[in-house]
Amino acid sequence: MAEERGATHTPPPPHRVALTITLGGVPQLRLALNQIDSRVGDIAQNAESILRWTRHSAEQGAHLVAFPEMALTGYPVEDLALRSSFVEASRAALRSLAARLAEEGLGELPVVVGYLDRSETDLPKFGRPAGSPRNAGAVLHRGEVVLTYAKHHLPNYGVFDEFRYFVPGDTMPVLRVRGVDVALAICEDLWQEGGRVPAARSAKAGLLLSINASPFERDKDDTRLELVRKRAQEAGCTTAYLAMVGGQDELVFDGDSIVVDGHGEVIARAPQFEEGCVVLDLDLPAALPDAPTGVVDDGLRIDRVVLSEEPVERYEAELTGSYAERLDDTEEMYSALVVGLRAYVKKNGFGSVLIGLSGGIDSALVAALACDAVGAENVYGVAMPSKYSSDHSIGDAADLAKRTGLNFRTVSIAPMFDAYMDSLGLTGLAEENLQSRLRGTMLMAISNQEGHIVLAPGNKSELAVGYSTLYGDSVGAYGPIKDVYKTSIFRLAEWRNRAAVERAQTPPIPENSITKPPSAELRPGQVDTDSLPDYPVLDAILELYVDRDSGADAIVAAGYDAELVTRVLRMVDTAEYKRRQYPPGTKISAKGFGKDRRLPITNGWRESV
Repeated sequence: MAEERGATHTPPPPHRVALTITLGGVPQLRLALNQIDSRVGDIAQNAESILRWTRHSAEQGAHLVAFPEMALTGYPVEDLALRSSFVEASRAALRSLAARLAEEGLGELPVVVGYLDRSETDLPKFGRPAGSPRNAGAVLHRGEVVLTYAKHHLPNYGVFDEFRYFVPGDTMPVLRVRGVDVALAICEDLWQEGGRVPAARSAKAGLLLSINASPFERDKDDTRLELVRKRAQEAGCTTAYLAMVGGQDELVFDGDSIVVDGHGEVIARAPQFEEGCVVLDLDLPAALPDAPTGVVDDGLRIDRVVLSEEPVERYEAELTGSYAERLDDTEEMYSALVVGLRAYVKKNGFGSVLIGLSGGIDSALVAALACDAVGAENVYGVAMPSKYSSDHSIGDAADLAKRTGLNFRTVSIAPMFDAYMDSLGLTGLAEENLQSRLRGTMLMAISNQEGHIVLAPGNKSELAVGYSTLYGDSVGAYGPIKDVYKTSIFRLAEWRNRAAVERAQTPPIPENSITKPPSAELRPGQVDTDSLPDYPVLDAILELYVDRDSGADAIVAAGYDAELVTRVLRMVDTAEYKRRQYPPGTKISAKGFGKDRRLPITNGWRESV
């Protein structure tokens, strides 16, 4: 995304437009919010990115520049925060960045950037992380680090373990720039009640600027908007919420930076899933000559740094905020899956991916995602038929390859299967799983030989009930749809084909892959519903049990058959060991398998009706 400038974009709806009437005596501030993608641990490259985008912001005439939470180190750093060498590297890089900004003639431009710090004063204490690391922000100006502060509220739910890693900040940082007092916060400081939001009001700030690395979840954009509007009203001032974009392991960051006025009206909103810079002019109240000092709300001590008292000389051509078009829910989900896959492949230094193509909807959707993420020329598909594979499955895999332009080959597993059967004489489930494991072995052998990473095609419904084969269809480096229920798989595939038609392109997924009954094709005439309930029913039960932690009684009370509920929940509980061995994959729900949902493998508790 290029910089968001009112002069070059369609104006937002009338009720969302910032007033551009010049008000006498009201200071003006041109704010640049840089919605960028950082790579965890790549401090040098992240610093280069910050330098490049600061230069861009300066070219747009910015008076204050900001970057996301922990932009210098990437986020989340996890146990890297406990390594003193990494903490010191972050601190040194911050000082070096300040000096480089000054050397390049950007020293007069204040830059707010997130980084990893440590407390200089925190004493060893039971329950505190060793070394007292801090999730911190800093203001760089004239070659120096002129202000530092740490996140006050530390999240400790879902994927967040910040109490494990960080000590909280206890200040209310306020930066005076061009005659405006700007209060500073970090992510969770807005998501929780109290702390820096009411403290910003008590400090009489004219702008509250929050830097964030808030991971994507379905429907979170609506929640985020309402949160920022509410917090702006509580703070009593214009509030800017700057977010990160990109992906890190299982997490996706969707950008969607927001600026609202003190009444909660939206001034600007950035695109989702796009790196770029939002530049806009804000009319803000002048800092008070006798601005509050001392301790305010929640025991936070005002830490005020004055950089410039003189307001900006007003100018006629103002940059008003634009309002980026919102993605609908399905497109938003699809975009998150593409961004997560692309980030994992590229940030880990790979150039190509390998997929086992069965002709079914799961592998077809994974292939479409991969083509969109890394380009069809970097996607390799292989069909591996056995004697139970139907002609239409082989044909659908070939049709998918033709539609997308990915690299395709067919290698039969029949000779290998016959050799195993002659030696072992397997029957039943062991015979079925052997086919899947032979395919997994073949995929890993091609991966080793040619350098592609293997993508696992399992979805959340299958992983929940253990409907996958260890060392078979579960092999791979990444599972792009592991947090997507089967019913959503169909919706995503239909949306992707529909979007292609709207763009006058070839729909990537064969219609037969969408409409035929799902089947592993490991025995004659097999379909998924031989072993599982219909997916709409299954997914509804799983969402209650997995995502919402409802017990068996509550699920039955919601209208589901007691015997079916007991059977499904038993399948979920006994498959925990399989899920632990499944590769990482993009998280799009509030409770994905992995860091979100942590249950013991050895577990005697069973839900019953």
